Amino acid sequence: MSYQIRRWVSHVDEVVHDGHEPSGLPLVKAAVGVVFVNPYAGRRDKDLSALIDPSPWLGRELGRRAQALLGGRPIESFGKGGVAGLAGEQEHAVACVTSLFGDALRESVGGGLAWISSVTKVAAAGVSIDIPLAHKDALYVRSHYDAVTLTVPDGPKPDEILICAAVSTGGRVHERSGGPTAVNLVGDGLR
Repeated sequence: MSYQIRRWVSHVDEVVHDGHEPSGLPLVKAAVGVVFVNPYAGRRDKDLSALIDPSPWLGRELGRRAQALLGGRPIESFGKGGVAGLAGEQEHAVACVTSLFGDALRESVGGGLAWISSVTKVAAAGVSIDIPLAHKDALYVRSHYDAVTLTVPDGPKPDEILICAAVSTGGRVHERSGGPTAVNLVGDGLR
């Protein structure tokens, strides 16, 4: 691990109902983020390996921490994201969440066949990031399209990056928009 970490943040959201009767077990969504120094802040460099190469460690650690926030409940959905501070580029956040990071995240949360939804951007400290969620084994399972919002009040600073991962225990509470369902998975990562 070679990131110069300043802080870890986490958020847990337990949804009992969404304007209707409670639907049984609550939906639990959790997000974990880490803020660290961007070694490329203020300069342009073609080689982003200082962010890419250690990213498997980051994926595993964010996944481990996010899973722990669910208190032993199984994970059905996941997502990832990043924010580069104003002295950085969006590509700096993207470099941290490539497939090396994604594969390690997937492994740390018990697998998953689907592509991991993601979002990246450049912004000032205190920005909120909506980390997209999708079913971990079937991207087209519409009931699991959701998000978790994470905010770091003092980050990322201009020369920092915030990288985050989110997980959930199921689909949206009271979902009824149709489409493929989690109980009828084909197992190809899409359906």
